[in-house]
Amino acid sequence: MVDYYHKIKNYTPKNEQEEVDKLAMLAFIEHNEDVLDRENLVAHLTSSAIVVNEEMDKVLFAHHNIYNAWGWVGGHNDGDGNLLEVAIKEAKEETGLEHIVVVDEDIFMLDVIHVTNHIKHGKYVGDHLHLNVTFLLQADEEESVMHKPDENSGVRWFAIDTCLDHVQEERMMAIYQKAFDAIKKRSVRK
Repeated sequence: MVDYYHKIKNYTPKNEQEEVDKLAMLAFIEHNEDVLDRENLVAHLTSSAIVVNEEMDKVLFAHHNIYNAWGWVGGHNDGDGNLLEVAIKEAKEETGLEHIVVVDEDIFMLDVIHVTNHIKHGKYVGDHLHLNVTFLLQADEEESVMHKPDENSGVRWFAIDTCLDHVQEERMMAIYQKAFDAIKKRSVRK
């Protein structure tokens, strides 16, 4: 099996949701050679990043055009099995940041996310699942950021304690809360 399979297999879930999602992801990977490609219309791997500042009390979110909502950064793997590198690339592309530090090369979170149908670049995209792997990255909040007009309409730092007040996607609330709780635990140990 390929490296990303082993990274997911070796990941220790944070809760019951991640235990179930991990099993589903591994089973899907075992039965689908095209799991890295969005041409798999049922599900495919995606890589996301939670980008925090050095103090780990702020998170950098983008306002995504498709969902008209604030959220993490990330995207499709498009054949690339290096999940961490994809998360870093997407974070840089979507925020304009040039300097990003990897907090931990290990997977930070796992989530199977239902994506509702939408139009992207003028084409219909049907309902499908993102088998999402998230990494924890860090950036200097003083570095200038800029949005990527074809994907988002803004990029902004939010205090972790109030970030959910700005999240419009109900389905993402539990995912972000899980991330913020884990970041707070990590920052206490620093």
